Amino acid sequence: MTERQAAASDLVADTTAPAAAAAPGPAAGVPPLRCAVIGAGRMGRLHAMKLAADPQWSLVAVVDTERAVAQRVAAEFGAQALSDHRKLAGRIDAAVIAVPTAQHHAVARDLLEAGVHLLVEKPITATVAEADELIELARRQRLTLQVGHIERFNAALLALDPRRGVPRFVEAVRIAPFSSRGADVSVVLDLMIHDIDLILDLVDAEVERVDAVGMPVLTADIDIANARLVFANGCVANVTASRVSQKVERRLRLFMTDGYVSVDLANRVLHQVRVGQPGEAGLPQMHCETLSLAREDALVAEIGHFAACIRSGAEPLASGVAARRALALAAQIGRLLEPGSRHAHPDD
Repeated sequence: MTERQAAASDLVADTTAPAAAAAPGPAAGVPPLRCAVIGAGRMGRLHAMKLAADPQWSLVAVVDTERAVAQRVAAEFGAQALSDHRKLAGRIDAAVIAVPTAQHHAVARDLLEAGVHLLVEKPITATVAEADELIELARRQRLTLQVGHIERFNAALLALDPRRGVPRFVEAVRIAPFSSRGADVSVVLDLMIHDIDLILDLVDAEVERVDAVGMPVLTADIDIANARLVFANGCVANVTASRVSQKVERRLRLFMTDGYVSVDLANRVLHQVRVGQPGEAGLPQMHCETLSLAREDALVAEIGHFAACIRSGAEPLASGVAARRALALAAQIGRLLEPGSRHAHPDD
């Protein structure tokens, strides 16, 4: 895979990786969940492929407004092709929404009203108001609303020492060569939002101040951006995203009072350093650990988690509420990148 291809895939399922362990099927006597994929582009096809191979799911249909596209993907994975998602009402338990961001709200609203559990690709919606409506609708309908912040299922991130302290400084870098995939939104909503979501979860404090700078390079929207986030607990985060770089890098660094963590999200390598008790020289000892994690398929883990949440009623790791919080901060950063803006407080 070339760097450009890797960039195009960003962090989605690695179809060249060794096959993941077979997902456990439903308990005896429990039928698989009936599902559909809405949007048969690159991401939609990947979802369809994983769902069709997973015994927890029964892929009923692939939907795309371009019927020929829907037919091609549906035929590949043994599903029915449709051009209107509204025809799915009463036929499925769950759906994956992989249409362009501007269409997320309308499609998700229709399906939630029809009683369908949803996994919506990130960002959850184009606006915070749209996200609020979907969250409330899912709550009223008692449906699972999960969002495709797939880094939540990165093996290196999941292996973080749970005993780690509270981060005092966070640095996130996510850069890649240009790809037309995701170019319908700014780099903040395309790439940076992944790290915004992770940082908000890891720091777990309110944002008090935001500074940002960015610029268009190859598109009419922002292609490279940097944001500095100051949290109420004193933590500071520096976040950089670019889709016009010459290499692929996805790295997260956490600095705590008692240690340091570096997470290579692209290569699934975790390096942890913890400060220990003083040694013979009177200086604190440094305990280092480097883990190279197996190339497990994060998309398989994501849809498996989705199935488990539907069956148990548990809140997803990447819930609608968490995604809404990430979207709100991403939107705030986006406003700061408009001409004449420099910094903002959360209420601005």
